[in-house]
Amino acid sequence: MALVSTLTACSTASQAAAPLSGASGSSAAAHPEWSQYTFTVGDNGGDGSEALSKITGVFDNAPYKVKFARFTYGPPLIQAAASGEIDLGSVGDVPPITGAAKEYGFKIVAVERSLTPTQSQENIIVPKGSPLQTLADLRGKKIAVPQGSSAHGLALNALKSVGLTPKDVQLVFLAPAAGATAFATGKVDAWAIWNPQSAIAVEHGARILAKGLPPIDQTSAYYVASEKSLNDPSKRAALTDVLQRLAREFAWAHQHPGPYAQAISQEDGISLSDAKVSLAALENRVTPVEPSDITAEQRLGDAFLQAGQISQKVDVASITDSILPAGFDSSKLN
Repeated sequence: MALVSTLTACSTASQAAAPLSGASGSSAAAHPEWSQYTFTVGDNGGDGSEALSKITGVFDNAPYKVKFARFTYGPPLIQAAASGEIDLGSVGDVPPITGAAKEYGFKIVAVERSLTPTQSQENIIVPKGSPLQTLADLRGKKIAVPQGSSAHGLALNALKSVGLTPKDVQLVFLAPAAGATAFATGKVDAWAIWNPQSAIAVEHGARILAKGLPPIDQTSAYYVASEKSLNDPSKRAALTDVLQRLAREFAWAHQHPGPYAQAISQEDGISLSDAKVSLAALENRVTPVEPSDITAEQRLGDAFLQAGQISQKVDVASITDSILPAGFDSSKLN
């Protein structure tokens, strides 16, 4: 399952003033049954969500309890959502595809869209001094990539863009921490990885060989939820409230980069300067799922099937269940 920290209850004692307490619209009086719920939110690392919840106090007045569970990357989080171990979590574009190909019981419920669409969320990077200059130069080279992750999709589409397939390179499937070690010690020639790892590596001398931008990559991430929770009408409504509070938490964070960097530094155990480097790549807004998102995910799923990276076709529409109200956009929240 690869949980890398124990589930911890969201603190009711904020580390600073609680600017977001009482911000969400649903009242406990209207839903007395919510008091019996405890929702577990999967934290994919790097965004400071748990630390931010304490700083902002966004869940302090919630009529339910919230816990956070940390994962190393997306595929284990998808598995946890499918099994009901977590209720909600954010992942990149590929984990829903690889998860659905294994018939996991989860749904895509919302989208995290980049506020800066020209800012790549992930990249293919090479070490300082590498002779590799173009994607075509990757032929026969070792590329570290977390299997089934959004970076896996970037690598696949980047290779395809220059006429290469996974058979033309050596994909070395490594979790992010192991990939960082392999990259730093020269055991691989390139690394497909997201931020903040990519941004930090570049800050320390690595070079971007290919940016994770259209047409070879999406800049969106996706919230997924357990079907078990979604199929209960009361829990579904409460889970929508959880998601709206998380959206408000990050909207606040984008307006307060200082505390946000501190949250990332604290939660990920990195220096404050490295945390500040990663902020630009974490500026997202949360919205409902749109038809264009389903189309983009379907195209990605078909590419994975064609490349032999999954064994059965994924029908993205069937794993989508948008739960946010029409027109919801966290960038418009105060």
